[in-house]
Amino acid sequence: MRLGFNPNKDQETVSLSYSHQIIIPVYIPNQNDYFKNSLTILKLCLESLFLTVHKKTFITVVNNGSCDEVKNYLHELYLEKKIHEVLETANIGKLNAILKGIVGHNFPLITITDSDVLFLNGWQKATYSIFENFPRAGVVCPTPSSRSLRTYTSNIYWDNFFSKKLAFSKVKNPSALKNFAISVGNPDFYNESHLENYFTISNKNEKAVIGAGHFAGTYRGEIFNSLEVKYSNYKLGGNSESKILDIPVVKNGFWRLSTEDNYACHMGNVVEKWMYDEVSKLEKDVKETDFELKPIGSSSKWFYIIKSKIFGKFILNKKIMKYFLIFKGLPSKDAEYYLI
Repeated sequence: MRLGFNPNKDQETVSLSYSHQIIIPVYIPNQNDYFKNSLTILKLCLESLFLTVHKKTFITVVNNGSCDEVKNYLHELYLEKKIHEVLETANIGKLNAILKGIVGHNFPLITITDSDVLFLNGWQKATYSIFENFPRAGVVCPTPSSRSLRTYTSNIYWDNFFSKKLAFSKVKNPSALKNFAISVGNPDFYNESHLENYFTISNKNEKAVIGAGHFAGTYRGEIFNSLEVKYSNYKLGGNSESKILDIPVVKNGFWRLSTEDNYACHMGNVVEKWMYDEVSKLEKDVKETDFELKPIGSSSKWFYIIKSKIFGKFILNKKIMKYFLIFKGLPSKDAEYYLI
């Protein structure tokens, strides 16, 4: 039985004052073994976010089947209005948790980040600068990598094959690359050539590094409006990240780029003193932002097939890519080792 008239019927949703959403999937099932330090790492991650984001940032945390200690901690943050949304699920997998965070919102910018990322001051400003200066940017990572140049990047090479804007530049912060390599348990992840030069695209105001990693990236929200994949069979890994986070970017004709300098650190699952030191250096961002993402139309399906499917098989082949990199200014002595 129903009495009366629901006052919300036929009422349009009021637009939120937020322009940038951050989605953090969290899976900490216990505090033992691999996850022994994970709650502390999560706290450092969130504290770095609270200090470095502007007031128009909407923080969504998806609790993907974590233990009660984590659940209670996130609930406290929500009650304190430090985070804006906590979604509770069973362990449905990282990418499915991310999809739940996207649905039901309409933000122009969406940052998807792991829960072991330590954000540094200026990361949003640097990210916005890439979007502003490179209109075809579809995702921007705040941590550049010399090894990201062959991952869903062929459309950039098609668009700029003969342009002098596509060239090698000196790595701005080689110590950040070394620290990332150590954080993933592989100190030799970057060789000397990687630490000296990375592949960049430039305009009169800005340089961006070609390619973008997964552990933290800011996407044009419109990319997910026509997402063909609604579910991943993998809890972690497999082809889920490619289908949901990589391919939709290039299918819409956008580029995958990174900031030239480093604006985030990977912590991993072991607490170290440097993490506390970095957080203690952070200054609260109290500035307003007037940045507005410029709309740009998606390209056709045929352009995707030509640039990423056909041309991609050619240009991203290691033997061919080697000569393309030399053509773009990489010393021939380094070309042999750059594409390992």
